[in-house]
Amino acid sequence: MAELQVALVPALSDNYIYLAHEPATGETAVVDPAQAEPVLNAARERGWTITHILNTHHHGDHTGGNKEVQAATGAPIVGPKADEGRIPGIDVALQEGDTYSVGEAEARVIFTPGHTSGHISFWFHNADVLFAGDTLFALGCGRLFEGDAEQMWTAMQKLRELPDATRLYCGHEYTRTNARCAVTVDSDNTALKRRAQEIEKLRERGEPTIPSTLGEEKATNPFLRADAPEIAQALGMPGADPVEVFAAVRERRNTY
Repeated sequence: MAELQVALVPALSDNYIYLAHEPATGETAVVDPAQAEPVLNAARERGWTITHILNTHHHGDHTGGNKEVQAATGAPIVGPKADEGRIPGIDVALQEGDTYSVGEAEARVIFTPGHTSGHISFWFHNADVLFAGDTLFALGCGRLFEGDAEQMWTAMQKLRELPDATRLYCGHEYTRTNARCAVTVDSDNTALKRRAQEIEKLRERGEPTIPSTLGEEKATNPFLRADAPEIAQALGMPGADPVEVFAAVRERRNTY
């Protein structure tokens, strides 16, 4: 196994930028740099040298710092091939099945459209780390801006196949609101109710809810459980296709 030390760098109103440091080689990736200054400062404080810039999708709150970080570090900008024309400064374009390494940590690229048409996730399989951008959130998923429910449900199924121990790092601190919605569609889930209480306490203290693990998400995230009969029942949709259930959960979340 490789090791990735991940630092959370808050940005804008609720974004997280990540620094992923592989200590054996000293290589460090910045993931989805919304802004340059906070992440450059965070790397400097830790004595880490940024050697890679990874983008999960084209939105400006994930790519806005690309060129400034590159100007300061010389790091290549890496992103989805399907969004190649919309990623500022892209040098390396990746698609499903490709791999990309940060030192000894190797990411497998997973195509996860729905939030955007070209979204990818980086699964560092030998370090138990997933950077899911705005596809999978703690207790949530991204809005369907450029895709549809069928695409996003397909992405959810891909991600829930990953090992339970995988640490999930997502693009925003949305977990408290996600939890408040989740308990309305999975109210008998004792693990979810317990987790929602813990999340409230963390946010009251101003602490992040990230990372979670995929094991936690599989047990409590309704967007990964759209094929669970109890969720369809709670929505008044017994026997419905999971895509329809997923869409209904997403519509409910849109009202929060």
